[in-house]
Amino acid sequence: MLYHIHEMNHHAMMPMRMMAQAVNMLATNPLLPSSHTGLGRTVAAGTDVFERVTRKYAKPEFGLNDTIVDGELVSVTERVVDHKPFCNLIHFERDLDEPRDDPAILVVAALSGHYATLMRGTVEALLPDHEVYITDWLNARDVALWHGDFDMETYVRYVIEFLEVLGPDTTVLAVCQPGVPVLCAAALMAEDDNPNRPHSIVLMGSPIDTRESPTAVNLFAESKDMSWFRRRFIQTVPAPYMGVGRNVYPGFLQLGGFMAMNVERHMDAHKDYFNHLIEGDGDSAAAHRTFYDEYLSVMDMPANFYLQTIERVFKEHHLPEGRMRIGDRLVRPEAITDIGLFTVEGEKDDITGLGQTEASHRLMSNVPAAFREHMVCPGVGHYGVFNGRRWREVIRPRIASFVRKARARRGFGSPVEPAVTDSEIRASAVAHEPAAAAGTGASKSKGRARTGGSTGTTATTRSRSGSARRTAAATQPAE
Repeated sequence: MLYHIHEMNHHAMMPMRMMAQAVNMLATNPLLPSSHTGLGRTVAAGTDVFERVTRKYAKPEFGLNDTIVDGELVSVTERVVDHKPFCNLIHFERDLDEPRDDPAILVVAALSGHYATLMRGTVEALLPDHEVYITDWLNARDVALWHGDFDMETYVRYVIEFLEVLGPDTTVLAVCQPGVPVLCAAALMAEDDNPNRPHSIVLMGSPIDTRESPTAVNLFAESKDMSWFRRRFIQTVPAPYMGVGRNVYPGFLQLGGFMAMNVERHMDAHKDYFNHLIEGDGDSAAAHRTFYDEYLSVMDMPANFYLQTIERVFKEHHLPEGRMRIGDRLVRPEAITDIGLFTVEGEKDDITGLGQTEASHRLMSNVPAAFREHMVCPGVGHYGVFNGRRWREVIRPRIASFVRKARARRGFGSPVEPAVTDSEIRASAVAHEPAAAAGTGASKSKGRARTGGSTGTTATTRSRSGSARRTAAATQPAE
């Protein structure tokens, strides 16, 4: 019923939104003298903010039309490689003059409220030297009932089927929630000796074992019983959506939960936006719109998948306790022997606590230590693990080096490229230090809304054998 009330309220607000748009057009018309007065700018700013906080945000575009490969500008085209009722497998196809032997990487985006476009920065950084694919999850409200249900088993099956399309010369990169189904898929494929199993997996900020350093999110999940989650969050999709009658966890409820975690930051960001409009600070206002156009664009999750994730991952810890089942099969991570594992955690991550992702090394106990690495980035929050400067300059180079080594072990690709050295990372950090100090008010506001807090950073990478430990110091703000 709550979904129906939400839709009714949205439509009831439509006349006021249209009026706000009309007034905004008048208040910003440069031919009218009033648009150049303080009152005119205030009216324009107020109507702009009102329209933006009451609208529905459509799914954003990836907008990755080109990239730089070997110093040359190369066009990029999105192509659907495989289609399923709840997901499209997209390839960011580079228009190269000559074929390149670049590693293929499957980015498994989180099915957790936001669209896969939230990982635009992740894909953008990988494009110059990787063939990049991504799981583009569809809004559950737009999937008709006759396509059946979607649950944890379906998710794992999708990952396996996508890997069978791409073949064994593939790395799987999972950020946050997908870490569990990706690890399950790798374990099942290893146990079956599936020839298309990936040569390596990368888990970033993934809740493999939420008993480690539990965060507020983990504690909240454990404090409520499953009937509470069903009663409070599960709604039925109303007409006229294609998925009418489907049970979902609505995007608008998820968005409310996201924003409730940092209410003051979001309020401050919108007040700053209002002031930027009045002051004529177009760059800061544009930065705000870019961020919130993405952040406020949310999708409905299939109810069964959401409830199973809460129960199996956050409350009962099935995977680390060795009792995770996919269908009638028990997941055995110890069956994995030849798939490389690289894990990344952020010290300031308030979603996935330290040690939760690293726990996957304990589960994949039969993978040689030389095939595994773990990386901790002090001062980095959840979002900064896969987006922003730390991701581009510190995390991504380490992953790229690890992936090439994993390929070489399986007999794929060209010789391994040398890893980025600590001195190179330090030099890069120092080079960007003045830019970080000269950040605009808009970037600061944007950073607060994403992760909050700025601190000095030390990125630490260590092999799971304990034989190597490298530390690269940087002085930039946390991402």
